[in-house]
Amino acid sequence: MNQLFAERFKSARLMNGFSLQDLSDVLNNKVTRQALHKYEKGEVLPDSEMMELLCEALNVRPDYFSRETIVEIGVVKFRKLVKYSSKEQNSVIEHTREILSRYLELEEILGIKKVFEHPLPQLEVRNIEDVEYFALKLREKWELGTDPIFNVSELLEEKNVKVIEFDAEDAFDGLQTWVNGKEIPVIVLNKAKFKSKKDRKRFTAFHELGHLLMPFEENIEEKLEEKFCHRFASAMLLPKDAVIKEFGEKRNKISIQELGFLKEQYGISIQAIIYRLSDLRIISDSYRNYYYRYINQMGWKVDEPYEYQGKEESNRFDQLIFRALSEDIISMGKAAALNNMKLSEFRSKTLMVG
Repeated sequence: MNQLFAERFKSARLMNGFSLQDLSDVLNNKVTRQALHKYEKGEVLPDSEMMELLCEALNVRPDYFSRETIVEIGVVKFRKLVKYSSKEQNSVIEHTREILSRYLELEEILGIKKVFEHPLPQLEVRNIEDVEYFALKLREKWELGTDPIFNVSELLEEKNVKVIEFDAEDAFDGLQTWVNGKEIPVIVLNKAKFKSKKDRKRFTAFHELGHLLMPFEENIEEKLEEKFCHRFASAMLLPKDAVIKEFGEKRNKISIQELGFLKEQYGISIQAIIYRLSDLRIISDSYRNYYYRYINQMGWKVDEPYEYQGKEESNRFDQLIFRALSEDIISMGKAAALNNMKLSEFRSKTLMVG
């Protein structure tokens, strides 16, 4: 018990971005840094009063410290080009571990065991043409046709890719990793950053999927891998045949209205559409550069005109919670704990039909 508590305690501390002294300060020095260190080493267990204070300071439920669901996070590569401190990186990793542990525990309770199978294990990716082909074949394998994808997060969950979302620092967009060996593919997205930019959330989700699925050469440069994943995301959201259908095979000029309408339909940003048109040689590089200058002049680089209004989230976890409640597999208290909520908070957000 001591060792399990010690591991969970350290995870919660890192998740909140606290040093031992930071946590002592948050607790108004009711417990010293040295005493907290003993908790983390498994030498001492806190009493019930201190446990309550720790839960409040670390924003976790009491059962958090005794949860035994195994979540072994694989290699996580934060982009070298993005300035992100080790403290912030640890916080993201531990948030991922915590949310995923509750998710997997819920699946265990319901007896759900879905194994991820790589859809295209035989394909190789060595150049940009391979990336385009990989996206085409994945759309075929998943029977997506050339139509717009209604909900990327929901699609990925249906294909047994876990999509985890939480609020993080603005420098963080998303990441991907494998959990428990190569058993569970996981995509993590910064919920706060994409709240009003669903098109970019969709793009980032597919970008991270590209990192997960495409078999790159071992020593590929980071910039080239990022370029390949950008191309993959664009091809998944806006397949080549759909581009040609909407724009034709060659264009000298394109109106912002055309781009805006397509953004609303396919859920991909105007800037990504322009780059897609350039990649497919429908417009020239010079016209692409001209359009980017125009976007900068109009102040649209961050906040584009036209907004994608579609739904972009998965409700699978909540669906499983209410399934377990409806079938009397879990209690209301357990449902609250799995949501990391107090029982009163969970009740206030829940309308149960008896």
